[in-house]
Amino acid sequence: MKGDENSSNGSDDAKAEVRDHLQDRADQAVEEFDERLIDLLAWILDTETRARIYIHLRVDPESTSEEIADGTGLYPSTVREALAELHDEGIVTRAKRKHDGAGNNPYEYSAISPSELVSEMVGEVQEQLNTVVNLDAHLTESEEATAEPITISVEDAADTESE
Repeated sequence: MKGDENSSNGSDDAKAEVRDHLQDRADQAVEEFDERLIDLLAWILDTETRARIYIHLRVDPESTSEEIADGTGLYPSTVREALAELHDEGIVTRAKRKHDGAGNNPYEYSAISPSELVSEMVGEVQEQLNTVVNLDAHLTESEEATAEPITISVEDAADTESE
């Protein structure tokens, strides 16, 4: 019976080791995906700080600047400055938090949807691509440049499914 117990324990240990290894690999894949997503959003939004704030607001809309600072680990002053810029650019919205009682009603922030964010970027990316496509014409000052050889259109999948 002791032999059966040892082989059972060995089998359980092997299963636990495989399970732990798979969990470690899954955690690593999620972390790599998160970092790639942050890198992409940092490219779109100009900084990693702004990207982290945007992600936080997509996960937890109607957050105050203090809640965002707590959730992202960023300095409160950094968060407030980035939120002001993002609000000016129309990437986040804000409204006064309503609560009973006297005192300060802080702003609550929410981020526009990813499809809106992408739509905002399309014109800028299209313009930059067209500049590259027309590089030779710009360098030689010829008139062969095509005004807009590249056109990017974005459709929301929800819009096309309802048709």
